[in-house]
Amino acid sequence: MGLFERLSGVRRPVGGGTPAGAAEVRDALLAVGGEPAPYRVRIAGSAEQGDLVADWRLRHGSPGEEVDLRLTVRLRLDPHRREVRAVQEQRSSSRGRLSASREYGRGAGAAVQWTYERGPDGRRRRVKTLDTREMKDALRAAVLAAGWTWRPRLTRL
Repeated sequence: MGLFERLSGVRRPVGGGTPAGAAEVRDALLAVGGEPAPYRVRIAGSAEQGDLVADWRLRHGSPGEEVDLRLTVRLRLDPHRREVRAVQEQRSSSRGRLSASREYGRGAGAAVQWTYERGPDGRRRRVKTLDTREMKDALRAAVLAAGWTWRPRLTRL
């Protein structure tokens, strides 16, 4: 693997096992997420690009402010090369009493949110409440376990 591939996030499976078929990889990706996880993987619609779409939507608010965060990973399966190409998009919007903002990003980014709470000893400690890398790591692990290559993309599938 070249340096550019390593820096761009391309991951190849380890070992000399037999790669799974496209249907098995698709089923493995659809099995990622679900009830205990806050994200889900579904078959892409006709207007969406890609074969599968992984969605994570988080809405939370505090008095006077609403925040809506949506992370989408579009996946395209290439059975000839035995690779999955992925484009990550992140949208967020917040609305307060006097202001509103929207943001859009594409590519390899992560959102991590922390909160503080009191521990059993009475001291404040930082607790991770949201990490969008969880979804991407689970998708990548499913692809690599099937013997396929994970190839993130910045622009198009």
